[in-house]
Amino acid sequence: MSTVEAKLAELGLTLPDVVPPLAAYQPAVQSGVYVYTSGQLPMVDGKLPVTGKVGAEVTPDEAKDLARTCALNALAAVKSVAGDLDRIARVVKVVGFVASAADFTGQPGVVNGASELLGEVLGDKGVHARSAVGVAVLPLDAPVEVEIQVELAQ
Repeated sequence: MSTVEAKLAELGLTLPDVVPPLAAYQPAVQSGVYVYTSGQLPMVDGKLPVTGKVGAEVTPDEAKDLARTCALNALAAVKSVAGDLDRIARVVKVVGFVASAADFTGQPGVVNGASELLGEVLGDKGVHARSAVGVAVLPLDAPVEVEIQVELAQ
């Protein structure tokens, strides 16, 4: 078990299987020392635990937890191409999309779920640049979607 996966276990988390693509793309690709993930939905055992817009059908706290799940799914996608999460030198960028009710403006707090998980698991290697974007709708009516870019140690 990698050090990163041991840290996940210490937090009571398990790295999930890679979520199969919903369309014509790969969950992650490597280019040089970088791994780029596709947008990861908060899928658990092949389904979304909650659907709807944040600030309407989904509370900000629920959405923050879902963003953590997205980050876990993103780490699984990284592992699928990197082979070992201990190869992560740092998380470079996180982009979070939040399906938002018209008056919801708390997207940064929702995406903190992903950012905080990466920090808990990777420590200083998890510190990253980030965007948190409100959108009208996401695939399958998911409340949140997260993609990450990581640099691998050479």
